[in-house]
Amino acid sequence: MISNIRTLAITLSCCAIGGIANAQADFTLTSPAITGGGDLPMDFKCTRDGGGALTPGLQWSDAPIGTESFAVIMHHYPQNTTEGVDDPSQYWLLWDIPATTTDLPPGNPDSVGNEGADKDRTRTGYTPPCSPPGARHEYTITVYALDAVPDLPQQDDISINWSEMTDAIDEHIIASSSISFWN
Repeated sequence: MISNIRTLAITLSCCAIGGIANAQADFTLTSPAITGGGDLPMDFKCTRDGGGALTPGLQWSDAPIGTESFAVIMHHYPQNTTEGVDDPSQYWLLWDIPATTTDLPPGNPDSVGNEGADKDRTRTGYTPPCSPPGARHEYTITVYALDAVPDLPQQDDISINWSEMTDAIDEHIIASSSISFWN
């Protein structure tokens, strides 16, 4: 009986601690320009479509305790690809964002973080969405709270693609939050 009471007390203590950890689960990504599930505003679309080709502004809040850095990935699964099976098209890979950062203004004018390859792997940085005429595709931006700075180059690097970045951050993710939109 005493053993069962101790087990119950330990279980309740763990639940209380778990409750504190769950309170940190409020990590949230928002964008002043993008409404979740809405359309991408013109400033952030490709120039072919009359857009400004800027990175969208992002804001996040309630990062969990232990966050040492952030990473951002914007991606899209093209037609005939499957999430969890195929790699998506990468539109923005950004890492080494300092833990004190809570937002990135449109265009990331201060060049916060380091960037990987664009969608076409011809340069580093953001690829503005440019869906074929008449098509609508869903894109997702995710911010990751990491418990360490990922083992990636300490500068922009065109050799970093979706697979390398996700492999490098995978074991360090303590929270993530996403926003999806259409173009």
